[in-house]
Amino acid sequence: MTLFEWLQASGIELPTRAEAMEAAVASVLTLAMLAGGVIAGRKLGPPIAAMVQRFAIAKGEALHARICAITRHGTAAFLLMTLGAIWPWDSLAGVPIGLALGASVARAGFQLLRGLNLPRWLAWVFAIVCFVALFSREIGGLEPVSRLAEQIGFTIGSRRFSVMLLVTMLVTVVAILAVTRAVTRITEQWIGHARGLDPTQKLLAQKLASIAIVVLAFFFAMDLLEIDLTSLALFSGGFGLAIGFGLQKTIGNLIAGIILLMDRSIKPGDVIALQNEIGWVNKIGVRAVSIITRDGKEHLIPNENLMTQEVENWSYSDRNVRVRIPVSIAYDNDLKLAQELMLRAARESPRVLKSPKPTVWLMSFGDYALQHEILAWISDPESGVGNVRSDVLNRLWFLFKEHGIGLPYPQRDIHIRSLPTSARHENLDA
Repeated sequence: MTLFEWLQASGIELPTRAEAMEAAVASVLTLAMLAGGVIAGRKLGPPIAAMVQRFAIAKGEALHARICAITRHGTAAFLLMTLGAIWPWDSLAGVPIGLALGASVARAGFQLLRGLNLPRWLAWVFAIVCFVALFSREIGGLEPVSRLAEQIGFTIGSRRFSVMLLVTMLVTVVAILAVTRAVTRITEQWIGHARGLDPTQKLLAQKLASIAIVVLAFFFAMDLLEIDLTSLALFSGGFGLAIGFGLQKTIGNLIAGIILLMDRSIKPGDVIALQNEIGWVNKIGVRAVSIITRDGKEHLIPNENLMTQEVENWSYSDRNVRVRIPVSIAYDNDLKLAQELMLRAARESPRVLKSPKPTVWLMSFGDYALQHEILAWISDPESGVGNVRSDVLNRLWFLFKEHGIGLPYPQRDIHIRSLPTSARHENLDA
């Protein structure tokens, strides 16, 4: 007895020759559609990625690879959907088409959602739901699956939540989040390329637009999901009050960030000093301001702190900053020549401004040195202050050596009140 005859004798329903042939043809065409997606990803992916990168905030190899992957899987999904629509395939032939179509849409959706910075787990859930739905549709329709999903559920209060309803809500929320992220990025790009606005005004407009888009998306989602906010205990009673207190700091930091941008007291690119730390403002976020120091350390300071604490802004109204460089010379040097050399060292430093001109002040007559200060102006404090001092002092060292200007050494006068007897006799003998 052959395997085929044994399976028939066991009561297992086997496909007919025509069904097997149709399934084989569908498998070959499915492979051809997948190959078409690969070709499209290689040929169309790079130019599409180049076009997207001209307008995208994030750039680099990661974005290029993601765009090519979305093009590859999206093209394959389109070709497979076309293949499934042009012929009434039976359930067996729909298996390879459904598997390939579900996988292509799932992978394209996953890459798209990750590109929009949605959480990885949320992208995976969305991809799995898409795969199951499309595969079920191709092998016999969604009705059996949806009927089963409607039967499984639970009840909260007067409302019943079935698995089908929860899946629908999840897909709706993911779609709204994706659209919200996409619209927010497009709006930020449009504002970023707007003419007539300075960087601070652009950043303020981007934040206000983002808040407006999120609020509109929230109420749209509530209306689409038919959720009545007044009926939810979450927004009333002690729990809602606790959430309000918990979000107090977050909302306070958000408002503080908007105020900082509106009055321009602190803006991206400013050099500020806060709590003995000096750095330049990298960006003003929803919760905190990012400040990068010259050591490469990035400090995240809550927006509210910058509103309530004293902050020294070196570039608030003028980017010019005066640098003080202390210099000491010995008393027996030519004072006028030494001061001229100090000015020359400052003028020759590339970052020191020609106007205002550098000056030299004689600060005090020290115990063993004449105390001076070189006052030089720079216009790029974000590039550092210590390196300017170092450059001027290095130039001054070689100028002093060239012209015989000596540096002071500590001097002490010792007065001898008495000597031991043996030492006195030795002095007399000498």
